[in-house]
Amino acid sequence: MNILLVEDDKTIASGLEYSLQQDQFSTVLCHDVASAKKVIAEQLDQFALCLFDLSLPDGSGYELCRMVKAQSDIPVIFLTAVDDEVNVVMGLDMGADDYITKPFRIRELLSRIKSVLRRYHKQPQAKVVIEIAPIRIHTLEGKVFKHGIEIPLTALEYRLLLILANHPGQILSRNQLLEQIWDVAGDFVNDNTLTVYMKRLREKLEDDPKAPTIIKTVRGLGYKVGE
Repeated sequence: MNILLVEDDKTIASGLEYSLQQDQFSTVLCHDVASAKKVIAEQLDQFALCLFDLSLPDGSGYELCRMVKAQSDIPVIFLTAVDDEVNVVMGLDMGADDYITKPFRIRELLSRIKSVLRRYHKQPQAKVVIEIAPIRIHTLEGKVFKHGIEIPLTALEYRLLLILANHPGQILSRNQLLEQIWDVAGDFVNDNTLTVYMKRLREKLEDDPKAPTIIKTVRGLGYKVGE
């Protein structure tokens, strides 16, 4: 599998490239936003995953993540020396699949990469339109409508809704939802984060968020949509 690696620290980049290649991944390495944008524009369909350093000399990994997610549903993992909740949430809202803070163990990074790739490869062929009255999810466009009016969702809110919608009538535990959204080993994963996003999603979709009828809570077990 081919990985796009963007890291401006040449010592770190060299070590990462060597370790990835030893684990049977092939890599394309860039050291700045400009060269990475050129590769993304011309070769994105050749990559299985992108590893982006967050702080780059001529921009940030956020720019590259936006560019990738606008073109294709390819997983993105951020590498960063900044360990704060604002950056974590911003990256996840943008559609990033994971986030690892330097310094990290190479085995941990490889585990994260494989976990993200497994989740993507296990996803069944999505339906073009999923209906959960009165909600319609247009999966090809990544848009959600209620009574015909588009409801703007962040990337993470959309993914959370899609996971529930793809399992109609099935109770999904909080742990199951977290496993499908993030890597369980991620330092930023916590139960409160899921609570916040579930609250935001209900505020946007439900007529009465305090008495939800679309995303139902099954006390002590988890959440479900549909009957």
